[in-house]
Amino acid sequence: MSTTIAVAVLNWNGKSLLQTYLPGVIKDSAPHKVYVIDNDSSDESLAYLNENHPEITVIQTGENLGYAGGYNEGLKAIQEPISILLNSDVRTTPGWLNPILEHFENHPDCAALQPKIRWDRSPEQFEYAGASGGFMDRWAYPFCRGRVFGTLENDIGQYNTPKEVFWATGACLAVRTEVFKTLGGLDPMLFAHMEEIDLCWRMQRAGFEVWVQPESTVYHLGGATLSADNPKKTFLNFRNNLIIVMKNLPHFSALGVIFLRLLLDGLAGIQFLLAGKPKHTFAIIRAHFDFYGKFTSIQRSRARTAKYPFKRFSDLKGTYPESVVWQYYGKGNKRFSDFY
Repeated sequence: MSTTIAVAVLNWNGKSLLQTYLPGVIKDSAPHKVYVIDNDSSDESLAYLNENHPEITVIQTGENLGYAGGYNEGLKAIQEPISILLNSDVRTTPGWLNPILEHFENHPDCAALQPKIRWDRSPEQFEYAGASGGFMDRWAYPFCRGRVFGTLENDIGQYNTPKEVFWATGACLAVRTEVFKTLGGLDPMLFAHMEEIDLCWRMQRAGFEVWVQPESTVYHLGGATLSADNPKKTFLNFRNNLIIVMKNLPHFSALGVIFLRLLLDGLAGIQFLLAGKPKHTFAIIRAHFDFYGKFTSIQRSRARTAKYPFKRFSDLKGTYPESVVWQYYGKGNKRFSDFY
């Protein structure tokens, strides 16, 4: 195999994570090159890298640009045809890159790919961020093979087949570098959370494929930047979901989804309130107001990708034609296999 891969780890004040995970990434990724993109860390991350890992290349952004901006800036300096956007809290496994590389070589239309993601805290389970490939329901709620909302399945090999999906997780996102750059990379407006879904959505609109390749497995710690209990994470997830819908669906379809989401998100806010989490309720309210305040910017972002057709959910891979919310809370279906 002559194609080379760039493994790009984004870091911001993550010295302890680099100490724990980076040595394994370097060992498991050889002979491919490992980069660390540093988002202007103020801890001792850079000193640690310079002293302990002179064999890697450090790219400094000069400021904290978030996940999206950090990778956009970092990949400007990367020339390898395949880049893997790897969270700093991911434990790789020996030979993990081989199935990924083979898949890209055998599927020329594949622009993005993820391995199977298991949870480093509970290794027998799938991990929340991506499990074994991401899907989307008719109201733009993302879910995964192996994870539906907060329910995680044990991995017993039930989702071991490679498959076209709607989105691949940003925890370990392999992309064709040139396609990433041509499509404008990740959207900095999102800063963090769901930016990989937006990118994969645009890739599908542009005629490319997104896959999961479970023959490669990694383990993600998760919650290293923002825990699930952090209201900021709630704010970003709810706001960014609205943004990517408005950016990528046909106009009237997008407005219909957003109207319904106003109602469903209101119910989610009430649920948080009843659970004694008023900060999360306020985060949902803030998310909607911030979305409406950014409407002009969102329309400009939408216009920049207008040369790629705005497709209905039914025209995209990895979509589910019904409401996952209804089946999860109303019918009690918890596993991905209940839906497909």
